Amino acid sequence: MHTVIVYESMYGNTREIAEAIAEGVHQADPAAAVDCLPVAEASTETTRSADLLVVGGPTHMHGMSSGLSRRMAVATEAHKQGREAAAAEARENAEGPGLRAWFHDLPQTEPGTYAAAFDTRVDMPRAGGAAHGIARRLSSHHYDVVAEPEGFIVEDNDGPLRAGELDRARAWGAKLV
Repeated sequence: MHTVIVYESMYGNTREIAEAIAEGVHQADPAAAVDCLPVAEASTETTRSADLLVVGGPTHMHGMSSGLSRRMAVATEAHKQGREAAAAEARENAEGPGLRAWFHDLPQTEPGTYAAAFDTRVDMPRAGGAAHGIARRLSSHHYDVVAEPEGFIVEDNDGPLRAGELDRARAWGAKLV
């Protein structure tokens, strides 16, 4: 089985969740081939070769990030004292393509190609989530979404991840297999 995990991450939280999902897939199927890639490195050739495509991103303004929301995140981070490394990471990631643009280039697939969606989000009323929008886009490209979209919690807009979320991501990744 070949699993491809594609993620967008501003501060590293979504990347950490994607890597934990990859570990969970390996735990459930040690022979599985797993590629865990930032969206900027996820080519159509790689996604076409996947038996399971897992896609995730951060929640911005109640849903999937956009070019505007990524620029706003960079501007907000730039104003925080003592967070130069996080601001640099956010700036670098905001300049690349986001999931919305990536989905425009994602080819339609044949029925029987499986997918799952996840996001990172804050735990507050009406915060929304990106995972349902990601799952809808996967479905519109004819992927069979095999699990309910999953949200993983960050303690603040830029993290850290809530305690236990990496373990929960590993377990979710194992269940996908």
